[in-house]
Amino acid sequence: MKTIFKITAGLYCILASFQLLAQQKQPNVLFIAVDDLRAELGTYGSPIVKSPNIDALAEQGIQFNRAYCQQAICGPSRASIMTGSYTETINVIDLFQDFRANRPAIKTIPQHFRENGYETVYTGKVFHGQYTDDEMSWSRKPTRVERNANTPKTEGGYALEESQLIYINNKKALDTKYGEKLIRENWLAKGPVTECADVPDETYDDGYNTKLAIATLKDMVNKGDKPWFIGLGFKKPHLDWIAPKKYWDLYDEKNIPISTQVNPPKNGASMGLSESLEVRVSADMPKTGPFSPELQRKLKHGYFACISYIDAQIGKMVAALKATGQYENTIIVLWSDHGFNLGEMGYWGKATNYELATRVPFIIVAPETNKKAKGKVSNATVELIDVFPTLCDLAGLDKPSHLEGQSLVPILKKPSLKSQKPAFSVFPTPALREWAARPFTPPFRTTFFMPLIEKIETKIETQMGDKWDRKTFEQFVMGYAMRTDRYRLVLWKDRRHPEATPLFIELYDHEKDPNETVNIANKNPELVTKLTETFNKEYRKS
Repeated sequence: MKTIFKITAGLYCILASFQLLAQQKQPNVLFIAVDDLRAELGTYGSPIVKSPNIDALAEQGIQFNRAYCQQAICGPSRASIMTGSYTETINVIDLFQDFRANRPAIKTIPQHFRENGYETVYTGKVFHGQYTDDEMSWSRKPTRVERNANTPKTEGGYALEESQLIYINNKKALDTKYGEKLIRENWLAKGPVTECADVPDETYDDGYNTKLAIATLKDMVNKGDKPWFIGLGFKKPHLDWIAPKKYWDLYDEKNIPISTQVNPPKNGASMGLSESLEVRVSADMPKTGPFSPELQRKLKHGYFACISYIDAQIGKMVAALKATGQYENTIIVLWSDHGFNLGEMGYWGKATNYELATRVPFIIVAPETNKKAKGKVSNATVELIDVFPTLCDLAGLDKPSHLEGQSLVPILKKPSLKSQKPAFSVFPTPALREWAARPFTPPFRTTFFMPLIEKIETKIETQMGDKWDRKTFEQFVMGYAMRTDRYRLVLWKDRRHPEATPLFIELYDHEKDPNETVNIANKNPELVTKLTETFNKEYRKS
């Protein structure tokens, strides 16, 4: 009997050893999300932006040059990539809609990995705002570490006393004039648009969250009992453009070029662009007037400094991963939720259906899959909803049935492959929505933005004529963008009548007009018909 027990125990130990070995071979995932980062990096051809760590990451993986988000604003884009679904499928088209409320049983990327034996954890901004899905997506909290005792305290996100005072005084003045409720609900209380402070990286959230992620990584590796999925989310280069001084010092402001494409697209949709409200809300920004060349250089300087700040944090995280010895068994995905106009089209912000807002930097490092194609680029048109099925294939997991994207593993193995499909993005009437993508509320119209709102409405009414109706255009009109290898088609539709003739159509030829300066839809009716048929066939076809 003792002999049988010993044999059984021995077999159990051998089986357990094989199970542990199988777990150890399961690839880990480092999932890096960056907010408002457009595809302007060294590795994407920028001669100005200093991004050595992201550039190095691209050298180890596959860089996608034509990757597109599904809606150019934080909440919907993040809900989309995390569920592998278009924003209309999960009914999340503004910052205050919860995908769980609309689709309670839908699975997210980290939830699916958690259910397949992974430890899942995040630091920073991965989902948006309050919709962090803590209960279902994440198996643990990050390891807590304290900030250095000498790290300055921040107020309103600012480290400098003068910046904090601008923020506090501006909030008091606005509360007095408009009421605290209106100011709070519409995020109108801001300090200066930029800050350059000689402070440690961990003073601001992104530096501190990287410190948490590194501590959490070490903790999970030391336990060694499960493969892991770490989400590391960066808030910059989202407004306000705040970064430690050493990253500002990487750039000479007088040598930063400003945009020369300062007009909206000729014959384009008047509803397609706002009046740069998101950046204008800062305390030191003009509320209605133009931005001087000096101001534009300052703004771009701040944006670039924030990119370099984030790049340094990514470098720290990758170095920490290599130090654990698990780099070769870790899939790294770097993505941005959307792009950002820096004066192009005369516009500052995201929240459009155009190229600069919808195109994003996107890099995948999968050591075992792309080792023969390391450092290559793909010019295939891809979508962020493709991330979910790709990660499933790379990790050997079954794919949930609801996914609307396609696996990019074939492209990781052979980056020269052509596009599998067009890329789709949507945005509801950008000109008539504030930066949470909500229609202007009646109280919002009473603020300092009222002259700009009246200007916007007049332009749309003039263009649309008898089709103009404020309620319809505010609440129900959606812009549907389709990006093929060559063209961008934008169909402006009343969502209540999707089969009806579009209210307005835009078409841009990226071979001849990569900056989308002229809408050629009226001159190319046959091409519009052909592309519209493709849209109707391919968009949300699953």
